[in-house]
Amino acid sequence: MNQTKEQKEVTKFIAKQSVLLLKMMDGYLNENFEVKSKNSSEEALQRWRKLCGVVKNHKRRFRFTANLSKRGEAAAMRRTNQKKLRIAVLVSKAAVQFIQSVQLTDYKVPEEVKAGGFQICGDELGCIVEGHDVKKFRYHGGVNGIAEKLSTSTTEGLNGDSELLNRRQQIYGINKFTESESTSFWVFVWEAFQDMTLMILGVCAIVSLLVGIATEGWPKGAHDGLGIVASILLVVFVTATSDYRQSLQFKDLDKEKKKISIQVTRNGYRQKMSIYELLPGDIVHLAIGDQVPADGLFVSGFSVLIDESSLTGESEPVMVNYENPFLLSGTKVQDGSCKMLVTSVGMRTQWGKLMATLSEGGDDETPLQVKLNGVATIIGKIGLFFAVVTFAVLVQGLVSQKLQLGSLSSWNGDDALQLLEFFAVAVTIVVVAVPEGLPLAVTLSLAFAMKKMMNDKALVRHLAACETMGSATTICSDKTGTLTTNHMTVVKTCFCMKSMEVSNNKASGLCSELPESAVKLLLQSIFNNTGGEVVVNQNGKREILGTPTEAAILEYGLSLGGDFQGERQSCKLIKVEPFNSTKKKMSVVVELPDGGLRAHCKGASEIILAACDKVLNSNGEVVPLDKESTNHLEATINQFASEALRTLCLAYVELENGFSPEDPIPVSGYTCIGVVGIKDPVRPGVKESVAVCRSAGITVRMVTGDNINTAKAIAKECGILTDDGIAIEGPEFREKSEEELLELIPKIQVMARSSPLDKHTLVKHLRTTFGEVVAVTGDGTNDAPALHEADIGLAMGIAGTEVAKESADVIILDDNFSTIVTVAKWGRSVYINIQKFVQFQLTVNVVALIVNFTSACLTGTAPLTAVQLLWVNMIMDTLGALALATEPPNDELMKRSPVGRKGNFISNVMWRNILGQSLYQFMVIWFLQSRGKSIFLLDGPNSDLVLNTLIFNSFVFCQVFNEINSREMEKINVFKGILDNYVFVGVISATVFFQIVIVEYLGTFANTTPLTLPQWFFCLFVGFLGMPIAARLKKIPV
Repeated sequence: MNQTKEQKEVTKFIAKQSVLLLKMMDGYLNENFEVKSKNSSEEALQRWRKLCGVVKNHKRRFRFTANLSKRGEAAAMRRTNQKKLRIAVLVSKAAVQFIQSVQLTDYKVPEEVKAGGFQICGDELGCIVEGHDVKKFRYHGGVNGIAEKLSTSTTEGLNGDSELLNRRQQIYGINKFTESESTSFWVFVWEAFQDMTLMILGVCAIVSLLVGIATEGWPKGAHDGLGIVASILLVVFVTATSDYRQSLQFKDLDKEKKKISIQVTRNGYRQKMSIYELLPGDIVHLAIGDQVPADGLFVSGFSVLIDESSLTGESEPVMVNYENPFLLSGTKVQDGSCKMLVTSVGMRTQWGKLMATLSEGGDDETPLQVKLNGVATIIGKIGLFFAVVTFAVLVQGLVSQKLQLGSLSSWNGDDALQLLEFFAVAVTIVVVAVPEGLPLAVTLSLAFAMKKMMNDKALVRHLAACETMGSATTICSDKTGTLTTNHMTVVKTCFCMKSMEVSNNKASGLCSELPESAVKLLLQSIFNNTGGEVVVNQNGKREILGTPTEAAILEYGLSLGGDFQGERQSCKLIKVEPFNSTKKKMSVVVELPDGGLRAHCKGASEIILAACDKVLNSNGEVVPLDKESTNHLEATINQFASEALRTLCLAYVELENGFSPEDPIPVSGYTCIGVVGIKDPVRPGVKESVAVCRSAGITVRMVTGDNINTAKAIAKECGILTDDGIAIEGPEFREKSEEELLELIPKIQVMARSSPLDKHTLVKHLRTTFGEVVAVTGDGTNDAPALHEADIGLAMGIAGTEVAKESADVIILDDNFSTIVTVAKWGRSVYINIQKFVQFQLTVNVVALIVNFTSACLTGTAPLTAVQLLWVNMIMDTLGALALATEPPNDELMKRSPVGRKGNFISNVMWRNILGQSLYQFMVIWFLQSRGKSIFLLDGPNSDLVLNTLIFNSFVFCQVFNEINSREMEKINVFKGILDNYVFVGVISATVFFQIVIVEYLGTFANTTPLTLPQWFFCLFVGFLGMPIAARLKKIPV
């Protein structure tokens, strides 16, 4: 009876101390183990690493965290490159002044290059471009001379013959940078052996073997030692297998991240090609937002501005033209478009060398990884303290026993073995108490989710985005291509003040309804003022290249009977200002066949119309744009927009006073040709996906550059714009004061005619002022700041530029809004799966720790041996993570409110479940320890062994059923969908199977003995009883 009171007192004490400990733990974690989901400072990353005091295996614990030393090397290399390139630019500028007075010595072509059919080597090409060497550039005959020496054509591109390409590849190399070799399985085995506690246990096992064989002979004396060795090997190989599989998944995902395509001319045909297939001599087509894929030379183009900050550190963009033709790999096209001749690829470029170093730096660790490293550190320190105390108590018990027997001065082999066993138990308490698997479970769950999300058309570029997306409270989505299909067609027009509907069989008939002069002017505008192109592909069929908007207008021009090539050849392009999301227009200046100059402009209808002061009337004559005509055109634009059509206005101006390419294209004085209405249907399933977001507590906002009426019509069709929501235009949003924005922003559901800066401002306010977790979609170069600012940047895989993709955390491969909702669902799944695993593992930690400690203190023995604790450790660590961290998402996840920015990861619900289950398991084991022998009528020399086997078996089955309980933290039905997760079923089945084998057949090594049927039934019942107790716990409000 006294022992029962003692147990109750200990239980109360433990419960009180646990609550106090939890509060202290939360404060400590928030203070020291807090990092941002992206762009964390190096100081924050270093701080938590220094605080991880108790780490069993450094290599394994920190495998999936950023390598800060490698990042330092990459930063130093970048600084060196920046200095070299800045000097090269200055030298090239100075060289231009002396180019005429200095003669170069003759360049000698290496024999192997000459034998390959080329007249210039890779090193010489590298010196020209990387060194901005104008002298050598001129010496080799400029772009055309170098193209000739590379056996290529600036118009037709390379010959696609495979033998010729292979020869070129052997001489000049491939466009890939050196990557670290794949880590073999045996390296993971070796790293798993680096676990300090396993190494200590290994030494204990060897000593146990030697002492056991010396005292008891072979094989009886070897059983304990061999049991520990076998357990260590099992733990190591299971751990290594799990880690190896994770590394393979990440390698596959890295390959997907690096799949970049670019437009290339080969064999006279323009085609899409992987950047890794590029070779010197290729002709690459670059447009705004592209990353330059290799070193090269400018062939032709307009208004090309290059952002070289990634290499030189200079924030000012560089103008690339015939005078400064050098293009460097890794830089970005900020404006304009051009053709480029590739000169150097792969590791021959500075970017290749830099990327080879950067790739070894790794991704930043995620907030959950860091937080769980903190949890592991705290519990590890507690476990270490308990282990030391346990060892001291056990040794004190042995010494007291020897004092009573009067044999303190005489120690034999049995005493040494017992001391060794005490030490092994203490070490194994550390093995179980340090939850090394917590941060690694995050990586396992993220790797699993990333692989599955890839199948769902979402490519995760940064690990943290997976878990952050689960907390998202707001999605700011583009309209075109995300909410709509991006398959555009011109369905309505208004030319010469006449509104007309367009259909496939009626398009050509429109020519008869319009004056011939107006049709000619219209076709000239369509085919010259475009970022697209009409080409003949390899199959001999006509193909339209360019954005969906450009393709729709070109298709319309062709349907009118226009000739793209004929129109382009009859006029000469003098200057091009490509479309961008700030100006919302595209302009060109052309020289007409008669020598006259004309500027064409197209873009956002209101902006272009405001620049016009004349219009073509019904006879095709130019007349002043009076108020009546303006009202008619504005009404037409609004009517088209209200029908969810995208409207573009086309205009021109005669340049009678001449024009120089250095002059800006006029911004006023235009003559309005007319307006086109382009249909871009809403994607199927978008309305349902928006409804799912709303039920999940996620607000969807549309941010678009389109007309406000078009935006509102689409938003209503998608279910985004509601009766209490606000639609606002970017210019109006910009004029609001801070106080007005505070009241306005929560109500904004649609922002039209927005600039990239408007999107950035909206995102920043939502994140900082309102504490929202914001996901933002983007496809253009100018979207990069908003993607960077957002908690989760989502770039479009099809319509998105390389600049946008590089700034994003997730790439939506099919540009579909429904995929964004899938990403949110997976994000929630990752977050909750890790919570389930943490709940399960902390329960095992708490119970195993307290049982062995209290038992050692009160009885002088530990009921769970080293081998048994190693098996328990494997159940809760590697196998537990596999089972719980890989649960697939279900639709119920999207019916919960988001966690948001302030949510505690280890929630009150989890603590309730952990403490409740721990208390139950602790009481069961104590009950067995105190009353087990009398209940099961155990007597004789074997009674302690049977009782300890019962305790071990009951403990394991408590974990098996608790693992099933952990599938749901709040719902009582934990069996729903259990058969859909074959990994979970496999882990539970394997655990039960091996538990039976350990108890019934491996007793010699595991310190167990076969149990009777009633004893087995009791163990199962005790484990199962945890389920109704868990159900009752879930009804306790917290």
